[in-house]
Amino acid sequence: MRDTGVCARRLCSLDIGCLVSPILEPVMISLQVFYEGHVQGVGFRFTVRHIAKGFDVTGWIRNLPDGRVELQATGDEEELRAFLDQVAQSELHSLIRKQTENKLNESVAARGFEIRHD
Repeated sequence: MRDTGVCARRLCSLDIGCLVSPILEPVMISLQVFYEGHVQGVGFRFTVRHIAKGFDVTGWIRNLPDGRVELQATGDEEELRAFLDQVAQSELHSLIRKQTENKLNESVAARGFEIRHD
Protein backbone atom coordinates (compact mmCIF):
# COMPACT_ATOMS: atom_id res chain seq x y z
CA MET A 1 0.00 0.00 0.00
CA ARG A 2 1.12 3.50 -0.77
CA ASP A 3 0.50 6.57 1.43
CA THR A 4 -1.21 9.15 -0.79
CA GLY A 5 -1.26 11.85 1.88
CA VAL A 6 -5.02 12.32 1.36
CA CYS A 7 -7.16 12.75 4.46
CA ALA A 8 -9.35 9.73 5.13
CA ARG A 9 -11.09 11.34 8.07
CA ARG A 10 -10.60 14.14 10.52
CA LEU A 11 -11.13 13.66 14.22
CA CYS A 12 -11.72 17.18 15.43
CA SER A 13 -12.41 18.49 18.87
CA LEU A 14 -12.27 21.95 20.33
CA ASP A 15 -9.88 20.63 22.98
CA ILE A 16 -7.43 18.45 20.99
CA GLY A 17 -7.29 20.04 17.55
CA CYS A 18 -7.48 17.89 14.46
CA LEU A 19 -5.86 14.50 13.78
CA VAL A 20 -5.55 13.35 10.15
CA SER A 21 -5.45 9.71 8.99
CA PRO A 22 -4.01 9.07 5.48
CA ILE A 23 -5.72 6.81 2.91
CA LEU A 24 -3.51 3.93 1.83
CA GLU A 25 -4.03 3.35 -1.87
CA PRO A 26 -3.48 -0.17 -3.25
CA VAL A 27 -0.62 -0.64 -5.71
CA MET A 28 -2.06 -2.32 -8.80
CA ILE A 29 0.24 -4.52 -10.88
CA SER A 30 -0.09 -6.83 -13.86
CA LEU A 31 1.93 -10.00 -14.26
CA GLN A 32 2.52 -12.65 -16.91
CA VAL A 33 3.44 -16.08 -15.56
CA PHE A 34 4.56 -19.10 -17.59
CA TYR A 35 4.21 -22.54 -16.00
CA GLU A 36 6.27 -25.48 -17.27
CA GLY A 37 5.99 -29.13 -16.32
CA HIS A 38 3.06 -31.53 -16.55
CA VAL A 39 0.60 -28.63 -16.80
CA GLN A 40 -1.60 -29.53 -19.78
CA GLY A 41 -4.34 -32.15 -19.86
CA VAL A 42 -4.54 -32.37 -16.05
CA GLY A 43 -7.12 -29.69 -15.16
CA PHE A 44 -4.45 -27.08 -14.43
CA ARG A 45 -6.33 -24.12 -15.97
CA PHE A 46 -9.63 -25.08 -14.33
CA THR A 47 -7.98 -25.40 -10.92
CA VAL A 48 -6.27 -22.00 -11.29
CA ARG A 49 -9.59 -20.41 -12.31
CA HIS A 50 -11.22 -21.94 -9.22
CA ILE A 51 -8.43 -20.58 -6.98
CA ALA A 52 -8.79 -17.13 -8.61
CA LYS A 53 -12.43 -16.95 -7.45
CA GLY A 54 -11.15 -16.52 -3.89
CA PHE A 55 -9.09 -13.45 -4.78
CA ASP A 56 -9.80 -9.97 -6.11
CA VAL A 57 -7.85 -10.43 -9.36
CA THR A 58 -8.77 -10.31 -13.02
CA GLY A 59 -7.06 -12.09 -15.86
CA TRP A 60 -6.87 -15.22 -17.92
CA ILE A 61 -5.01 -18.49 -18.40
CA ARG A 62 -4.36 -20.52 -21.56
CA ASN A 63 -2.44 -23.50 -22.92
CA LEU A 64 0.44 -22.76 -25.27
CA PRO A 65 1.44 -24.96 -28.24
CA ASP A 66 4.88 -25.64 -26.69
CA GLY A 67 3.33 -27.39 -23.64
CA ARG A 68 3.52 -24.45 -21.22
CA VAL A 69 0.58 -22.63 -19.64
CA GLU A 70 0.45 -18.82 -19.69
CA LEU A 71 -1.34 -16.77 -17.04
CA GLN A 72 -1.86 -13.00 -17.12
CA ALA A 73 -3.47 -11.21 -14.20
CA THR A 74 -4.02 -7.76 -12.71
CA GLY A 75 -4.73 -6.84 -9.10
CA ASP A 76 -3.52 -5.21 -5.93
CA GLU A 77 0.09 -6.34 -5.55
CA GLU A 78 -0.48 -8.11 -2.21
CA GLU A 79 -3.66 -9.80 -3.48
CA LEU A 80 -2.03 -10.91 -6.73
CA ARG A 81 1.02 -12.29 -4.89
CA ALA A 82 -1.27 -14.17 -2.46
CA PHE A 83 -3.17 -15.64 -5.43
CA LEU A 84 0.05 -16.83 -7.12
CA ASP A 85 1.31 -18.24 -3.81
CA GLN A 86 -1.94 -20.18 -3.42
CA VAL A 87 -1.53 -21.63 -6.93
CA ALA A 88 2.07 -22.66 -6.11
CA GLN A 89 1.03 -24.26 -2.79
CA SER A 90 -2.05 -26.04 -4.15
CA GLU A 91 -2.29 -29.61 -5.43
CA LEU A 92 -0.82 -28.21 -8.67
CA HIS A 93 2.56 -27.85 -6.94
CA SER A 94 3.74 -31.32 -7.98
CA LEU A 95 2.91 -30.59 -11.65
CA ILE A 96 4.92 -27.35 -11.88
CA ARG A 97 8.58 -27.80 -12.78
CA LYS A 98 9.32 -24.14 -13.49
CA GLN A 99 7.51 -20.81 -13.06
CA THR A 100 8.68 -17.68 -14.90
CA GLU A 101 7.22 -14.27 -14.06
CA ASN A 102 7.28 -11.01 -16.04
CA LYS A 103 5.82 -7.65 -15.03
CA LEU A 104 3.44 -6.15 -17.61
CA ASN A 105 3.10 -2.42 -18.33
CA GLU A 106 -0.63 -2.59 -19.13
CA SER A 107 -3.60 -3.95 -17.17
CA VAL A 108 -4.86 -7.32 -18.37
CA ALA A 109 -8.13 -7.01 -20.32
CA ALA A 110 -10.53 -9.57 -18.85
CA ARG A 111 -13.88 -9.92 -17.11
CA GLY A 112 -13.21 -11.81 -13.93
CA PHE A 113 -10.76 -14.64 -14.44
CA GLU A 114 -11.17 -16.55 -17.69
CA ILE A 115 -9.85 -19.64 -19.44
CA ARG A 116 -8.82 -18.63 -22.94
CA HIS A 117 -8.83 -21.05 -25.87
CA ASP A 118 -6.74 -19.18 -28.42
